[in-house]
Amino acid sequence: MSTAESSNKGGAFAKGNVEETAASYSDRKEKVQVKSKKAIHKVQHEQRRREQAILDAARAEVLMTEEAGYLEAEGMERTYRIKQRDLKEHLDISSADKIFDLDLQEFGPYSMDYTRNGKFLLLGGRKGHLATMDWRNGNLTCEFHVRETIRDVAWLHNESLFAVAQKKYAYIYDHTGAEVHCLQKHVEPTALGFLPYHFLLASTGNTGKVVYQDVTEGSVAGEHRTGYGECHVLKVNPYNAVVNLGHSNGIVSMWAPKQAQPLAKILCHQGPVQAMAIDRTGTYMATSGQDGRLKIWDIRNFKQLHEYKTTRPAHSLDISQQGLLAAGYGANVTIWKDALADKVKKPYMQRTVGGTSISDVMFVPYDDVLGYGTDKGISSIVIPGSGEPNFDAYVANPFQTKKQRQEAEVKSLLDKLAPDTIQLDPNFIGRLDPRTAVQRQREAVARQQQEYTENKASGQYLDNTVRNRTRGRNSTAKRYKRKRQSNIMDLKKLQEMELLEKRMRDNENKKRKVPEAEKGALSKFYEQKRKSN
Repeated sequence: MSTAESSNKGGAFAKGNVEETAASYSDRKEKVQVKSKKAIHKVQHEQRRREQAILDAARAEVLMTEEAGYLEAEGMERTYRIKQRDLKEHLDISSADKIFDLDLQEFGPYSMDYTRNGKFLLLGGRKGHLATMDWRNGNLTCEFHVRETIRDVAWLHNESLFAVAQKKYAYIYDHTGAEVHCLQKHVEPTALGFLPYHFLLASTGNTGKVVYQDVTEGSVAGEHRTGYGECHVLKVNPYNAVVNLGHSNGIVSMWAPKQAQPLAKILCHQGPVQAMAIDRTGTYMATSGQDGRLKIWDIRNFKQLHEYKTTRPAHSLDISQQGLLAAGYGANVTIWKDALADKVKKPYMQRTVGGTSISDVMFVPYDDVLGYGTDKGISSIVIPGSGEPNFDAYVANPFQTKKQRQEAEVKSLLDKLAPDTIQLDPNFIGRLDPRTAVQRQREAVARQQQEYTENKASGQYLDNTVRNRTRGRNSTAKRYKRKRQSNIMDLKKLQEMELLEKRMRDNENKKRKVPEAEKGALSKFYEQKRKSN
């Protein structure tokens, strides 16, 4: 077969797959019964847009030719025994330059953050040192000292602005190091997180609050008390933009800016939550506690999948774009491969740093690099297969120019989402319920009747657990009435009501004065007549 024939057949095969995708989508389209012609036209237009988006995505997959590569051991070798110096000898020059150490012993321990495209690095020392840099080229953008305690750092929508959690308040600086804002609503912050599609800066701290600040308008989008005291762990779910907080009692709570109560709560550990990480699909969550256990959760149904044990409690966790899990505990950094869906027995790679402790770990987006902060500075190591090989330039472009950054900033501001769109299920917007109001009411009544039948069969409405208290609102009669659910009418209750009415009629008849005409020999006939009534 010639090369031209094979390429034509490949193109026909790809086109066939695209047509199959569109056909399968058109078969799954729901027929919405709407009376308004204008609403019907909008729904049909939205369905055509979705179908076209699926076609475009299927065609774009043909162009994604890059694949992630991993380390593979031969024979008795183990990948976690391979050192960085051995790996560096077999890398190209540009990849070998990504393995480096920054010796900053005076102002540690350090926390760090990468931009969404992985091009710029932000690092902050606990003793007040701040610096931003293009870490691939080694160009320092800005460096200064705030002379105050720094607890956390976070980039905003791009490398032009970044937020710092300092001793008393949270501050925003620009790329030159000039102070732009002092966010006085964020009191004593300990952890920061940024929602890129909503332009919201979220923080939590010693006050036990979670605060959302709109960085475009400067207004506070939400401020809620968690009820669990001071908090030091905050992570943003990249799938639905829900903020997850880890508390000192082992609970992980999930928050949205426009809801005063948490969307969900999970008891993850018996002690304080030390670190947390969420994968980009919003499916898996990794948590570490003071008990020395690292647990993997399926946050779609809030169930634990499996757990790992670390020699010391992990103080930092991160999940790469390809699903690799990194944990920093003590002087060790351990990376697991395929450790989310299944439990693995051995790690993928491991790094031990002598004479110091790990304070923060983070994978670089769209690159096979892991950065970690220690008491003595910042280090970078190569982890093959951790980054996404195919990038979408409309989402994050690792090779972005200044002109492209300006255009992307304007487009993202135009596409900014409202804070009230944040929910556990991000696909709830735009859904239509094809049921009529009568159908919904009937289903609700049937559901209530079924629930009542099940509860009655299980003995929930029987007064078998009445405690022996006889005063005030907890008297026996009132508790019995509450247990029997006074707003529910069943057969036994109707019989009791009839018996009560009969007793009331008998009491009234006994109190009734008998007329003179009903006395005498015919009194028994009048008495039978009263009883029959």
